[in-house]
Amino acid sequence: MEISTLEWAVTIAVTVAVLVFDVVVIARNPHEPSFRETATALTVYIGAAIAFGAWIWWSHGHDMGVQFYAGWLTEYSLSIDNLFVFIILMAALRVPREYQQEALMVGVILALVFRGIFIALGYQLISNFSWVFYLFGAFLVYTAVSLVKSYRSHEDEHPEHNRVITFAQSHLNVGEEYRGLKLFWKENGARVVSPMLIVIIALGTTDLLFALDSIPAIFGITQEPYLVFTANVFALMGLRQLYFLLGGLLKRLIYLSLGLSFILAFIGVKLVLHALHSNELPFINGGEPVHVPEISSLLSLGVIVVTLAVTAIASLVASRNMSEEEIEERTSSLRAPDESAATE
Repeated sequence: MEISTLEWAVTIAVTVAVLVFDVVVIARNPHEPSFRETATALTVYIGAAIAFGAWIWWSHGHDMGVQFYAGWLTEYSLSIDNLFVFIILMAALRVPREYQQEALMVGVILALVFRGIFIALGYQLISNFSWVFYLFGAFLVYTAVSLVKSYRSHEDEHPEHNRVITFAQSHLNVGEEYRGLKLFWKENGARVVSPMLIVIIALGTTDLLFALDSIPAIFGITQEPYLVFTANVFALMGLRQLYFLLGGLLKRLIYLSLGLSFILAFIGVKLVLHALHSNELPFINGGEPVHVPEISSLLSLGVIVVTLAVTAIASLVASRNMSEEEIEERTSSLRAPDESAATE
């Protein structure tokens, strides 16, 4: 897939313009958005993603179009999982509703920055070391198994107990008042740190850890950096609106972690098969490619769509007669930024 410098320039310029517009609008009028406002914005973002995929299909071939849609849906579903942790953090850190838009906007920007870095690093790795697909695949399968174990044990995660967050809280003079994105001020001659800074640190560490499985997952669908980048951009753009539009409904997606675990395991297997097909490791088949079937982009898209649909329908049906306490218990197994030693 040949992407011209102009296409890259226009894509990056539009992305930056949308982010700047959002930042300016939100900074001028911090508020809890209405249903109409969030629904309109989310419709525009989803429509833009669908239209962009159609353009990719028309200009670069149907296979590239299918890869974009599969990548976008995967990243979107992983971003929704990220959104659950955002909800927990906002509640735990007592962020006022009128300032949550600003916090989420910062979270989206940080996510784009971190994923951009990981995309660049990932592309360099797969371009120079084909065996890295074995590592990516194994990591995704491991993540999938961890999600299932976490769901079955109903562990009560506390992402606000991340060590980076607790260190900042204990070493900074953190005030109790939120003043939007104003992070520092003086009270009685002493510099006070806004609790919003702790929220930003929390969102940043969350974004960084979620990128660890997000980027290998998208590279399991397409190795085209332009598609990887745009799929992530479109997946993250409507995240803030989705938070306010579906806040209560999101908690009813009790089987989301199971659906995501299946998708991640499927992509992990696909990566291992791809690695075997282009094998260069001397201790596997004497360094020669292994003739194994590869999973097509169209099949990947079908599996992702069906899995997400079944997960959503089954979740809503099963949670229909559940109490709020039962739903909280079911969703307590959501991933949190506590990878290995990240929490106390």
